[in-house]
Amino acid sequence: MSESKFLLPDVGEGLTEAEIVSWKVAPGEQVAVNQVIVEIETAKSLVELPSPFEGTVGELLVSEGETVEVGTPIFTVTAGGEAAAAPEPEPAPEEQLVADVAATVSHEEEPKAGAVLVGYGSAGHGSTRRRRVTHPGTASIPVSFTGSIAQPAAAQPVAPAAPAPAAAPAPAASPSRSAGPVVAKPPIRKLAKDLGVDITTVTPTGPIGDVTRDDVLREATQATVFRNIQTPEWPDDREDRIPVKGVRKAIANAMTTSAFSAPHVSLFVDVDATRTMEFVKRLKNSADFAGVKVSPLLIMAKAIMWAVRRNPTVNSTWTDEEIIVHHYVNLGIAAATPRGLIVPNVKEAQAMTLLELAKALEELTLTARDGKTQPAAMSGGTITVTNIGVFGMDTGTPILNPGEVGIVALGTIKQKPWVVDGEVRPRYVTTLGASFDHRVVDGDVASRFLADVASIIEEPALLLD
Repeated sequence: MSESKFLLPDVGEGLTEAEIVSWKVAPGEQVAVNQVIVEIETAKSLVELPSPFEGTVGELLVSEGETVEVGTPIFTVTAGGEAAAAPEPEPAPEEQLVADVAATVSHEEEPKAGAVLVGYGSAGHGSTRRRRVTHPGTASIPVSFTGSIAQPAAAQPVAPAAPAPAAAPAPAASPSRSAGPVVAKPPIRKLAKDLGVDITTVTPTGPIGDVTRDDVLREATQATVFRNIQTPEWPDDREDRIPVKGVRKAIANAMTTSAFSAPHVSLFVDVDATRTMEFVKRLKNSADFAGVKVSPLLIMAKAIMWAVRRNPTVNSTWTDEEIIVHHYVNLGIAAATPRGLIVPNVKEAQAMTLLELAKALEELTLTARDGKTQPAAMSGGTITVTNIGVFGMDTGTPILNPGEVGIVALGTIKQKPWVVDGEVRPRYVTTLGASFDHRVVDGDVASRFLADVASIIEEPALLLD
């Protein structure tokens, strides 16, 4: 039997070190190729590393919480051990939603399979405390360490499910809560967990009695006032000392570099966003956007790209030798995550339809909240939008994402008195804020750009030009 050492790989973007967050295997445990063995944190994101070896785990060479350089041996595997236990047979669902729900209900507390490294792939996870079984919709086809596609295990015969008792026929679809398990797709359950919503208390309005995204958001909004009333007690410890490393260290370095290398200039404008709110409402009621998250941020993103076409220098990169004006938009979205602020970007956003952009923004946001954004998704951005309105803020002075020369902030949208045709009326009003690198963007260009963004928020029909 031969012993192989697993070296911490370069996960991309020139990162040189990573912290071992948690081991998913223990010494003596059997592992298969592409089974996740460890979760690491780089300066940009959390990454799950699958094993390129099959065999028995020998020694874990690095402790949890320790930061090591790329190329450091982190664990050993002895080949020739017993084969890893086969996953349990999976019941054949009658429809995809039922399969998703069954997987989530039976493993509600298990983390989902996350994004993985290029050339790895994802598979079932091992754990030092319990084994996890891969379910439909939660893992992609495994990819070997060398990049070739590994064949998934052959499906095992499944005995037909026992018929339901005659006295308990399936209930008709109803928007009210039933006594049975909650019917909700895994992303909806994840959203409820992130927002602190007990999904068992949510009244479903879906077509088959399932909980929808709007149901969860409505429950979260109703519960917010009561959660805010509760104030936690002072901790027993007089101080907390938080090591500056990983994502937090990267944020500090990036913000310091940006603030002290790019001369910022900031502008602000109040905007009547009533027509944007009406447009968002129509999109939510559209069959084409069913099941897709639609918010004013979607219109804001489209407005930025429309304004970039009219003022291209705000979509540039400064170097000491030249200014690079990009004729494409990799739109960065500032996302608050449990581990800190990150700015992943939607690649080639200028080529997307409104529906495609809505789906891309939703996927990007959910991935960021789950801590699974890959380093490649946070590189190459050309301009950024930050939605501080979700925190109830009217406006702010955003700091540029390093390498970019423009960032726009969307403030909260709420009803205020507004003069329309000489009369004071209640209108939905927001404040847009923007910062620019004054080495590249002159005041007149910055003003025209922000005015163009504001014009779309005031009248989304201009996007039809």
